[in-house]
Amino acid sequence: MMRRAICGAVAALMSLPALAEEPQIDMQAHPEARRILAIGGAVTEIIYALGEEERLIARDSSSVYPEAALELPDVGYMRRLSPENVLSLRPDLILAEEGAGPPEAVALLQSSGIAFETIPNASDGPGIEARIAAVGQALDDSSAVEPHLDALRADLGQIEALNADITPRRVLFILSLQGGRVLSAGSDTAADAMIRLAGAENAVTAYSGYKPLTDEAIMAAAPDLILMMRRDPISDDDPILQEPGDAQLWAMPAIAATPAGEHQALVRMDGQYLLGFGPRAGRSALELHRAIYGGG
Repeated sequence: MMRRAICGAVAALMSLPALAEEPQIDMQAHPEARRILAIGGAVTEIIYALGEEERLIARDSSSVYPEAALELPDVGYMRRLSPENVLSLRPDLILAEEGAGPPEAVALLQSSGIAFETIPNASDGPGIEARIAAVGQALDDSSAVEPHLDALRADLGQIEALNADITPRRVLFILSLQGGRVLSAGSDTAADAMIRLAGAENAVTAYSGYKPLTDEAIMAAAPDLILMMRRDPISDDDPILQEPGDAQLWAMPAIAATPAGEHQALVRMDGQYLLGFGPRAGRSALELHRAIYGGG
């Protein structure tokens, strides 16, 4: 069960789109809702951050933080929802991240008579604020939102101030090494958005989405630093969750030929923390900034 949850979270983070504009909030309040089902890791995390977890009865597979959420029933991966699984839990409110699917499943849930609210995606400060505020508004608990917005603004403001005295460094996000090939994040990805939020540049912008890189493309990208997700394997021999070790990465000739390889500059961060774009996004971006540029 834990393996499915973590793999679901990784898949959701990988496919999260980056938004260019601040989403508009069009949300109804549901103070009467006492059986809430959350679809999407950020939605679940925000509910816990607002102190409303007692109203939460279930979550999807991408909702792996906080750890207490793993004790809730799991209705499956957010992009492959089964309406039967969702409806069997008798929720009175469904809060779903934008992009939940498949579309026919979402349409059925929306027509079921159960209150259904879509929480917008986010990739920048205003978008994250809007996302947190949307959940607070849906729960009729907007008063609990402001401290989280203040913390987010403070962290991002600190990054902005620090950026005034630096030359942006180039960061290559590697999702995985498949058969010795680097699967990297281009533009319009959550990784690209977080790299920019942290005050750095994505080393790969010639394509959008996640694609394999040739050795020539890796050397041309010339990253100053490699960024990867840290995944905790269930066991030492778990093939699904094993990540490439440092030695395996630096042994690749194309990687070794880059500035990152020359200095063995590698940062690993928890996937949901790094790419969740929830209440901890400002802290995550600031931590990534410090890892890239140094500083306490």
